Amino acid sequence: MKNEAISLIKNKSELTFAFVIILSIFLLNIFYEYSKYQELTNDEVFFSSATILNKYEKSNYYIYKLKIDTYSTFYTRLSKEYYYEKFEKVNILFISKYIGFYDYLKGFFAKTLFIEKEKSKNFNLRFYLSDKIDSAHDNSKISELFNALFLALPISKDLREFCSNLGISHLIAISGFHLGLFSIIIYFILNLFYTYIHQKYFNHRNKKFDILIISSLILLFYLILIDMIPSFLRSFIMFVLAILFLRSNIKVLSFNTLFITFLFIIALFPNYIFSLSLWFSILGVFYIFLFLHYFKNLPKMYMILIFNFWIFLAVNPIVHYVFSQTSHLQLFSPIITLIFTIFYPLELFLHLFGISYILDDVLEMFLAINYVTYSVQTPLWFLVIYLCFSVFAVVKKEFFYGVNILLVFFNLYIYM
Repeated sequence: MKNEAISLIKNKSELTFAFVIILSIFLLNIFYEYSKYQELTNDEVFFSSATILNKYEKSNYYIYKLKIDTYSTFYTRLSKEYYYEKFEKVNILFISKYIGFYDYLKGFFAKTLFIEKEKSKNFNLRFYLSDKIDSAHDNSKISELFNALFLALPISKDLREFCSNLGISHLIAISGFHLGLFSIIIYFILNLFYTYIHQKYFNHRNKKFDILIISSLILLFYLILIDMIPSFLRSFIMFVLAILFLRSNIKVLSFNTLFITFLFIIALFPNYIFSLSLWFSILGVFYIFLFLHYFKNLPKMYMILIFNFWIFLAVNPIVHYVFSQTSHLQLFSPIITLIFTIFYPLELFLHLFGISYILDDVLEMFLAINYVTYSVQTPLWFLVIYLCFSVFAVVKKEFFYGVNILLVFFNLYIYM
């Protein structure tokens, strides 16, 4: 007889203990970030090397997004006589005295006094792989797409708007969806090699647990490679916790687990509280859990058919509060998501074997799709009501009915 899984937090004393631990970690990291902030703002100006993460072209100038090692990202404005490519290393001198701690955590804007390209180049595996992807494709947009899909590198405004208008931004931002596909691929490959070794040398051990631990280490390396992006970090932490919880017979698909994971990430990385990708990632998982909470008894075939459609409709009121641009092509998002589950691992293997160009013609046609956009923003009052109903739906089924009524009316409103 299978033992029933227990809750992560069983009583108020355990909840208090968890909050004390998380708060302690948060305060330690806030103090650490504040010490780095003081180093940055100690003088009128700050000089350092930095990596250009992205650039945004304006009428007669560029806005550059840069990252200084161990410090927060920041933005600066440069005239078009200063032209730098993404991922180039530069030496930069900027005014730092008047940067506030809040702005430092969020990502500040600084006036540049001096900038030059750095002559010596240190090897960076992420940018090396990016160059390989660039050389594998003739179309720059396709290269940009795969740099985002595999290396979590920033995309241009045009490509970002295209993905937003098709409702597939969640596919471009590496998160739990991608981690799930990666973990399945890694587990399958490791299982092929480890089965013989396990039978011969380690048959006293739990084979599945061993493979999951090795998979976690590979995913950790990948997380570091893509610079600890918040959405994938959330997924990785939940993946590791899931392994430990399954081992300890603790509920994995739990709202408590999601909430504790969110607090733990903010405690470790306080600046991630300003990350839209993290918030969307957490909210996406919340609605996945809500779906499973109420539809878990449906036949699996029905669940598979309606899952992507329901999640798409459920997050729309939140997405459209932040991004108002809308297109009727967004209605195809659930279908594209299903296709992506095959496309993503296929393209990964095509890139590994140096034949990634095979599907470029299809992608060029896809990226050339014409669409008409219009603007619809979720009213704040509706968003507040919708979020309140969503939270109360965790404990009351009547509120879940309300969530479904609200999301149906909202989606009819924006697409009709």
